[in-house]
Amino acid sequence: MDGLKRTLLVCVALALASPCSAQSGDRELGGDIFRSGDTQTPLNAARDVLAAGATVSLDGAVAEDTHAAGFDVDVDAATGGDLLAVGMSVSVGGPVGGDLTASGFSVRTARGASIAGNARLAGARLTLDGPVEGALAAVGAKVTLNAAVAGDALLTGETLTFGPDARVGGTLTYSAPEQVEIPARVAPADRIRYEPYQRSEMAERARHMWEDQDFPGRPDFLSLLGGFLVTLGFFVVIGALCLTLAPATVRHLRERIDARPGMSLVLGTLGLSILFGLVPISAMTVVGIPLVPIVVLVVLLVWTLGYILGTYVLAMRVLRGLGADPRPAIWIRLLALVIGVSIAALLNFIPVLGWMVNFALVLLGIGGMTTALFERLIGNPGPALDVDMRPVEGDER
Repeated sequence: MDGLKRTLLVCVALALASPCSAQSGDRELGGDIFRSGDTQTPLNAARDVLAAGATVSLDGAVAEDTHAAGFDVDVDAATGGDLLAVGMSVSVGGPVGGDLTASGFSVRTARGASIAGNARLAGARLTLDGPVEGALAAVGAKVTLNAAVAGDALLTGETLTFGPDARVGGTLTYSAPEQVEIPARVAPADRIRYEPYQRSEMAERARHMWEDQDFPGRPDFLSLLGGFLVTLGFFVVIGALCLTLAPATVRHLRERIDARPGMSLVLGTLGLSILFGLVPISAMTVVGIPLVPIVVLVVLLVWTLGYILGTYVLAMRVLRGLGADPRPAIWIRLLALVIGVSIAALLNFIPVLGWMVNFALVLLGIGGMTTALFERLIGNPGPALDVDMRPVEGDER
């Protein structure tokens, strides 16, 4: 499993490292070919191929191993070694000289996709039309076998189907909610084993698996409460530092959000989209790859500050609505911050609605910061105005 994870990480990282100026999207290094994007140029790789993108289409020949990851993965290339394919939809049409490992919502091997080694498939819908000279392991909701398997076969699924070309040379072990009538042409009865399973039993096995483990373990109430309080304290401390060290900046941001909350939500969406867009843009060039961790940290920092600011603005607006002084003392503002962050954090335990409210607070805060950034770039358009076109009052210094 660790080897599979490392392979996928190398696949994605190195494929993204391809220079955006390359028309074919390929980079050759030491005989290996790294491919990114929707490129359909035939391959002639002397060693391995690592490909990643929304749509991955591979044709031609690969002397050794092929690694492909994407949303729609279509491998028609002849692979001399092993083939690893992961995606929403995975289709294998070319022969594989080694083992095949594929995972996706839909996984299919064509008749021409002969597997010289073992085949390991996992997904919702699995269709195997290509012969396997080694062993086969297939786990999915619907598994269709319509090819010859020279070795043993292990099939697990809600629905198992055997086509006219299905043959198993070794032992056929299958697991399904009920026994399936398997034709004699697939395998004789003495080489067929049935292992029943139920979803509840599978969950019970998973639970027992972790009962004797020290870590990870199932958190108790005190652990959950402790984690919640630590997270809450982190938000409160960050907010308190901002209120005490930069009161004028916080006041300015709050006034901008108070004056135009709807526009702040729109600008928050725009600002957040720009931040998230910087991640793939930074990864498109070799020079920008080292900046990706920094960009991710900036996104997390802005998200946190936006959440705290949006919560604080809403809490102060509620206080003013209750008749509080429009220029409250510092301890009142800190109290409003603590209460606001606490209530917003508790809302996360309400499915859907609570998450939507908290996300709106994030957009509200980021919108205020985006407004301030635009003012620095294009100039201040003037004081914030209320609905009667009067300057918004308020001083938190």
